[in-house]
Amino acid sequence: MAKIQSIRGMNDLLPEDSPLWQYLEGKLQHLLARYGYSEIRFPILEQTELFKRSIGEVTDIVEKEMYTFEDRNGDSLTLRPEGTASCVRACEQHGLLYNQVQRLWYTGPMFRHERPQKGRLRQFHQVGVEAFGMVGPDIDAELIALSARFWEELGITEGLTLELNTLGSSDNRKAYREALVAYLAPLKGQLDEDSQRRLETNPLRILDSKSEQTQALLSNAPVFDDYLDEASKTHFDGLCARLDALGIAYVRNPKLVRGLDYYGLTVFEWTTNLLGAQGTVCAGGRYDGLVEQLGGKATPAVGFAMGLERLCLLLEATDNLPEKTAQADVYLVSSGTQAEIAALKLAEQLRGSLDVKVVTHCGGGSFKSQFKKADKSGAWLAVVIGETEAEQGKVQLKWLRETREQQELGQGELLALLQRELNKN
Repeated sequence: MAKIQSIRGMNDLLPEDSPLWQYLEGKLQHLLARYGYSEIRFPILEQTELFKRSIGEVTDIVEKEMYTFEDRNGDSLTLRPEGTASCVRACEQHGLLYNQVQRLWYTGPMFRHERPQKGRLRQFHQVGVEAFGMVGPDIDAELIALSARFWEELGITEGLTLELNTLGSSDNRKAYREALVAYLAPLKGQLDEDSQRRLETNPLRILDSKSEQTQALLSNAPVFDDYLDEASKTHFDGLCARLDALGIAYVRNPKLVRGLDYYGLTVFEWTTNLLGAQGTVCAGGRYDGLVEQLGGKATPAVGFAMGLERLCLLLEATDNLPEKTAQADVYLVSSGTQAEIAALKLAEQLRGSLDVKVVTHCGGGSFKSQFKKADKSGAWLAVVIGETEAEQGKVQLKWLRETREQQELGQGELLALLQRELNKN
């Protein structure tokens, strides 16, 4: 019988990889709490209409990448391809946005049917940060500052560049879209295949085409800044002034448009040249019209998302991986039924009294094989109980990471000794 394998592009996270993910997630949770952001959780499955109305029906995500199916009731459901739309839906459904300011974050898997490659998976994991109810560029600056501080705490600041742009108002985008189409329409046959299709559906996405020939054609295209109104210019100038005051370096990229229809005004990306083609590590911007677009009251909003898989790759590429932690501090070795019972009881007493990682050997085996496993666990102390020790209420101590004589103690004395050792560390 053939073995069942995981779905292509949907990877397992193995025990050896978990500490790195826990390190990243722990750092993020601590940082977000310091900025006053609260966690929100929502389902992996949503009604398909949510993403069609928010992301845009003619985007690559909706047209080609979503995992969509009909359930038993004939309802069209979709595995979430991104988190912002779900966050807005949840906030609106539960009344979190009406005359309120919200700072929220979430984490979890997202799903897109793309060609799997390094840093791009069909099931990938994101942390999303969203802020609702604040109009000015100060909250935009806060979110960018939050992300910049995260890179600093991870030690990867040198590997990242902040790219910044403004998409102005919906009227600005409409006027520019018309001008861009008028310029490119006579050149359609010279555009790459994706850009030819986007000319009819989502022409702004042509600006970030990877085709050199298309980029050459864009060199004489209309400039978006010429179509910005004064309010949009003021907002963007205000953001830049705040980033300058914070000492956060950025590069103005007038071709940065992002792939989702709901963005307006501020858009930004943190990019790197250390991960090949998958150079975007964190991206976001303003989406002031999305809440209203999904049936709620007009609400200013801004947010970003970062991919955890790419962050893991970036930590590896910059040699900023956290130190590996041991599976255990104390490993209990035992032989014989009474000794195994005594070890089990002692382990529970230690866990209940001390902040210490205790692994009890289970499944039998010789003392030699048990000591091998104790060493492999990374424990600094092996506590040995044989039948004699079990009868006398004693233990033998074997130090695994330093040269110290083996010693015998009463089980009651062990707790005090471990407390002293922990205090030394």
